[in-house]
Formats: sequence, C-alpha cells, structure tokens
Amino acid sequence: MHIMSFNANGIRSAARKTFFDWFLTHDVDVLCVQETKAKIDQLDDEVYKPAGYERFFLDADKPGYSGVAVYTKQAVIDVLKPLSGLWCSEGRLLGVSLAHCDVYSLYLPSGTSGDARQAIKYEMMDELYEWMKNLKRPTVISGDWNIAHKKIDLKNWRGNQKNSGFLPEERAWLDQLFESGQWLDAFRHLNQAEGEYTWWTYRGQARAKNVGWRIDYHITNHDLTLALDKTMVHPNPVFSDHAPLSLWLNEDKLESLSSN
Repeated sequence: MHIMSFNANGIRSAARKTFFDWFLTHDVDVLCVQETKAKIDQLDDEVYKPAGYERFFLDADKPGYSGVAVYTKQAVIDVLKPLSGLWCSEGRLLGVSLAHCDVYSLYLPSGTSGDARQAIKYEMMDELYEWMKNLKRPTVISGDWNIAHKKIDLKNWRGNQKNSGFLPEERAWLDQLFESGQWLDAFRHLNQAEGEYTWWTYRGQARAKNVGWRIDYHITNHDLTLALDKTMVHPNPVFSDHAPLSLWLNEDKLESLSSN
C-alpha cells in the first residue's frame, strides 16, 4: 500500500506544474494533500479528478487558505473529521477509514507569523496529542507537522533553535509523542540518512543547495511497525516548496495486523 503526503502550497498551482500527471505514474493508493488553498467547487476540472480515485476535501472557511484533502483508490468505509474548532474552520485534519487502516491528512499550523499563532499551534498540538492517545485502529497520520524533530532533520539547526518549527517545546512534544510507546516516525524508523528534507524556503537558492527542513511525516502506530516497508522523499520535479513523501506498507502484513 503506497501512501503519499504532499503539501501542495496551492493545489491549483501544483496542478499547473503537472503534479497530477506525475502522481499518476507512481501507483499511489492514498494521497494526502495539505494547503489545498481552494474550495472543492473550484476544482471541477478533470485534472483534479484522476481516474480511479475518490476525493475528499476539508476546506478552510477563509478563501485561499490552508485546507486538506485525501485521494484514494481503496474503498472508503467512512470519512473522518475527528476534531472540531480550528481543525475544521481552517481545514487541518481529514481522514478516511479503509479496510485495514485509517489514513489522515494533517496540516499543523506554523507559528512563524508571530506569538499569537505560535500559541494557537501549541493549543492544537495539545488537542492532537490527547486525540491520538485514544486511537486504537492501525493508523497513519500523514502530512505537514511543521516541526523538525532532531538536528539531523534540518540543515541549519544551530541558527534555528529560537525559530518556530525547531523550538525546544515543539521538539519535546514530538519526543513525548514518540516516547509514549504508541507512535513512531516511519521515515526515521526506516531511514537514518542525513540531508533528507521535505521543505525548502524559496530564498537564497535553498533547494538547489539542499538547505532544507524535514517537517513532513508519516506517523504510524507502533502496531504497524512490522508492515513498514520503505519510504522516500521525491525532491524532483518541483511542484511546491515541499516535496512529496512516500511510505509503502506491506499489504499482507497490514491485513494480518488489522485482523488480530
């Protein structure tokens, strides 16, 4: 089972850069999109309706802002909108229940615009943690978490320790999540290489120089550990300031885990 996460920074912009043509060559079972920045009724063109996929959107109330989506070619048992408030009004968490697991598209807010948004980010992190504690079904939460966890996860870690996305409190929150024994970072479980990033600023030729951050994750239950097969970042072609991130789950092991 191939799950792909992609912060599009505008799904219409990514489509103009031929993202969907590229995506259809990769045999993706579930695509989790963040920052759609569009209402679903603005996406009637066939390019946004790839053959064989159902699509589900959670749009932000504010036009041209945030928004998440899930595209899936696996049969959907239920569409999941588990958290209310800003999670819905800003379009930040949407899931689908499939035969053997639940898959969510997540877009945690950034705190880079100031203290008020950083405070909102912390509040939403707390809400997310409390919700995740009670999840029992095999689950993958894919998306832009807007936090680089370890020094290995960004190029210039020394200069970013006081910046949102690499603050001690944010990193400690991920420590707590992963040390709970319930959740793991699927990419780091499978890949310990340096220089693997998923986001680059548009400034200073950061992408060409690979001066990036790994802030996009597939976070899974520990129960799914045996089903984790492989993972990779797709830095090229460039469709956004983020790169798509893929995770493959072994179908036989996934089915066995979900039946236990």
